[in-house]
Amino acid sequence: MAFEHKSVLLEETIDHLRIKPDGIYVDGTLGGGGHSYEIAARLTSGRLIGIDQDEAAILAAGERLDAYKDKITVVRSNYSEMKRILRELHIKSVDGILLDLGVSSYQLDTAERGFSYKEDAPLDMRMDTRNPKTARDIVNGYSEMELYRIIRDYGEDKFAKNIAKHIVRMRKEKPLETTFELTEAIKAAIPMKLRVNTGHPAKRTFQAIRIELNRELEVLRDTLQDMIDLLSPEGRICIITFHSLEDRIVKSCFKENENPCTCPPDFPVCVCGKRSKGRIITRKPILPSEEELRENKRSKSAKLRVFEKTSEKQQE
Repeated sequence: MAFEHKSVLLEETIDHLRIKPDGIYVDGTLGGGGHSYEIAARLTSGRLIGIDQDEAAILAAGERLDAYKDKITVVRSNYSEMKRILRELHIKSVDGILLDLGVSSYQLDTAERGFSYKEDAPLDMRMDTRNPKTARDIVNGYSEMELYRIIRDYGEDKFAKNIAKHIVRMRKEKPLETTFELTEAIKAAIPMKLRVNTGHPAKRTFQAIRIELNRELEVLRDTLQDMIDLLSPEGRICIITFHSLEDRIVKSCFKENENPCTCPPDFPVCVCGKRSKGRIITRKPILPSEEELRENKRSKSAKLRVFEKTSEKQQE
């Protein structure tokens, strides 16, 4: 199956990156290379570093970006390793960073990857297939309390307690091995009359298990500050989120970097010495247009937030 992935908020992201022909840019979630293709097309003497932990994405992006291969360095890794990767490439700072935190259409549509509740497949859900732990380990190994916590927090599902209880009850008979077996446990936990008009009952639980397995929120939380620090003066970071918790992490980090002062509000002057690292470009997140929503229903929950590093003049 070809690695298909429609890049969400493509034009808006490229516009906000304000690409300089001689700039250095990082796409921390290379995916099928849609955003990277547009960045590379605008470079002359510049350079693009593409990072992805998914082998299929690396191969697909390599083909798609072949025309620009002299400008691009592709690394198979997690974007949490960005600081180390750039250091090894002798790059001290970059003009722009992009993260698209969505699961690619390819990953969702490739049944054997186990991301989708619509196809029967082994419970996998690994973004990086080198990871020895799979969704099966979480479903069968986590306690009822742990399952409840992740389904409640990462799936934001009001039936989290009941879903966790049913998973544990069903796995006592035999381990849950496949996506359909997990889906059956979830369906049994939600009253039939409440399943109507609320989308697929398994959607939120699958999302929660995927986020937990791939440590998606931890990686974002632990890496964001490093990425802002890697920006050159007037460099920009563009982040596309698909989950309210991701969006909250990004919004909060951008806010702290714009106004890190911890002095009480009634102090006439700042004495804490914490200086702003830049400014938030998007006071409200940028959302997909009506046209994009029609063409790509998976863009529905996407939000783009942009932060710009302080200019040299402002740093003085």
